[in-house]
Amino acid sequence: MSKSGLKSSKSPIMQLWLRLRESLKSKRLWLSSGTEYEALPEKIRRSIEIQQNNSERLIGWIQLAILILFALLYAAAPMTSPIDADFEPVPLFLGAYFVFTCIRLQLAYRNRLALWVLILSVLVDMALLLALIWSFHIQYMQPPSFYLKAPTLLYIFIFISLRALRFEPGFVLLSGLVGSSGWILLVGFAVVNESQQSMVTRDYVQYLTSNSILLGGELDKIISILLVTGILTFAIARGRRLLIRSIVEGNTAENLSLFVPDSVASQIANADGPLIDAKTETREATILFVDLVSFTSLAERLEPEKLIAILNEYFHAISEPIERHHGVINQFQGDAILASFNLPKKDPNHASNAINAALEIQHILSTHQFQDGITLSSRAGVNTGEIVGGFVGTKNRLNYTVFGDDVNIAARLQELGKQVDASVLVSSRTMQLCGNRQFSFTPKGSEILRGRVTMVDFFEPSH
Repeated sequence: MSKSGLKSSKSPIMQLWLRLRESLKSKRLWLSSGTEYEALPEKIRRSIEIQQNNSERLIGWIQLAILILFALLYAAAPMTSPIDADFEPVPLFLGAYFVFTCIRLQLAYRNRLALWVLILSVLVDMALLLALIWSFHIQYMQPPSFYLKAPTLLYIFIFISLRALRFEPGFVLLSGLVGSSGWILLVGFAVVNESQQSMVTRDYVQYLTSNSILLGGELDKIISILLVTGILTFAIARGRRLLIRSIVEGNTAENLSLFVPDSVASQIANADGPLIDAKTETREATILFVDLVSFTSLAERLEPEKLIAILNEYFHAISEPIERHHGVINQFQGDAILASFNLPKKDPNHASNAINAALEIQHILSTHQFQDGITLSSRAGVNTGEIVGGFVGTKNRLNYTVFGDDVNIAARLQELGKQVDASVLVSSRTMQLCGNRQFSFTPKGSEILRGRVTMVDFFEPSH
């Protein structure tokens, strides 16, 4: 047989082995961190790890509380061991568990709980609990079957549920398997170590009223442990997917806020269907349009990198008063900013806030020096009217914007400021909403703005 034929004959076996290996790998990932987790960006994984570390600290404190409860119950229970006994197992196991819990809690606060430490923690928790239960027949001088009736068994379920706080199904499954296996060993030890006569019975009344062993009852306990473990394992797996999805959506909204307003980013993250079909909003709002003066000459004399750096510094300086006065920056148009007040974020004082932002921008630019001592100036137009806000574009590429005739008026007022020697111009509607309480308004004339057929009155505001 040729080498190619030999290789072909082994191909199905190799394929089966590869599929099995991938299946085992996917199961391992599902039990530990989840396949979705492996594909997440590092930033999101750090966020999840922070939540996991907080969960481990909570688990540690709950374990410490359980330990204290054990100690109190032991101290309150009557002592039946011989007075001169050299070995009392319960205090020994409680002490060992206290030391381990404190070490684990300290590691949790130092964020040094490696995977092997977490696995060891599950094993030690269950081992110490089962050893404590086993020691009851020595402490109270009873046959081994005595400890099978101890209500401390219920703490196995508590220890299993504690692992659910970490949102990794593998730890829940490991805890349940260790707990059920440990109980099987305890049952086997009790059955084997009855020296005089068999303590196994089928009589339920005798089981309840003596140290007899009802194997069916013990089997029920083991099945209950396994069922609770299975249910919690699948519940945590589903909950983890929801947790990851929630973190991803939160991270998406946070990143989107760098490109669109916060309220719009939240709308995108919570959208139920295509954004292009999202309902638009129409309400009276105030538009602020700010444009940089002499940008063309500035671009001619500066290197592109320096120009971008100064523009970013300029936008940072003038964005602060806009956002502080509850405005929303919708667009950066070259060297200009289009901001809206009362849309998409509601603001009952939108007209006065827009004027305050415009005047503060002028004050900032009059006192601020940018890189290499460069000074900048701007003009602003402010207008109030019915504005529409929503997503525009195609299904593959969208942009949130505000539009309408009153948006154009704000831009035209900004242009008109050069002719009438005013750094800020506002429309009559904006002035009416503000009244005369906060600002003084100087009439600067009336004009039919470019692209319109009706006359517009405009004013220069001042404090």
